[in-house]
Amino acid sequence: MNTLSWSIRRELWENRSIYVAPLAVAAVFLAGFLIGLIGLPGRMRAALALGPMEQRAAIEQPYVMAAIMLMAIALIVAVVYCLDAFYGERRDRSMLFWKSLPVSDLTTVLAKASIPILVIPLVTFAVTVATQLIMLLATSAVLAGSGISAGPLWAHVPFFRTALTNFGHLVVYHGIWYAPFYGWLLMVSAWANRAPFLWATLPPIAIGVVERVAFNTSHFAAMVRYRFIGDPGSAARAGGMTMDMLGPHSVGEYLTSPGLWFGLAVTAAFLFAAVRLRRSRGPI
Repeated sequence: MNTLSWSIRRELWENRSIYVAPLAVAAVFLAGFLIGLIGLPGRMRAALALGPMEQRAAIEQPYVMAAIMLMAIALIVAVVYCLDAFYGERRDRSMLFWKSLPVSDLTTVLAKASIPILVIPLVTFAVTVATQLIMLLATSAVLAGSGISAGPLWAHVPFFRTALTNFGHLVVYHGIWYAPFYGWLLMVSAWANRAPFLWATLPPIAIGVVERVAFNTSHFAAMVRYRFIGDPGSAARAGGMTMDMLGPHSVGEYLTSPGLWFGLAVTAAFLFAAVRLRRSRGPI
């Protein structure tokens, strides 16, 4: 466990984009949000005149947008990291140094897999919570200065419930539910001698095309779409842009989902292949 911990620290030290990218996006979003507070009192009065559902959507919209933007950058960082995880150290021959250390291939692969599955979602969750808290406090201060009650704001965007929703969506969905994608990308990174992005995308596309032409079916494409878009822990996408878009169902429903356990089994197979490939593949 100590070796695994130090291996994860090494990944954080070598890949600062893991935390720099979410912080940069949060800073840009906050800058735009704070500038937009100039017209907040008028927008808040207009929102309070709407019906309950429209009012909730209008008040929660900036907070949902902040969460979605940070989730999107986290996904991009995770994909780029996975594709370069083994390919990069083989390309610059640093793997010769790292393999000389008393760290097994299994430990190295597990450390790299933990970055997109656990570390990036947790880092993004922390940045998201901090961003939304700053937004809440700044909005409350502006409303108080304008003589408008901040009660409806905190009623529609309760801090702890919103943080719990973000945690469930980021860690459970973008982390664990997406684990097969990350496992596949890591395996391709350990195998490809060039253009890992093409090798990661062309085989799934080819399988879908061949299945469609040969059998006139699209089961593989439906499976990939379900894994990427269909979230067993997401609520119905209804009622406008609210936190319900990201809210989970019960933990029991998620844990008993066959897709979860099938995905984890597939992830384990990809990571096992990555271990074997790292052991046998040399520098490019």
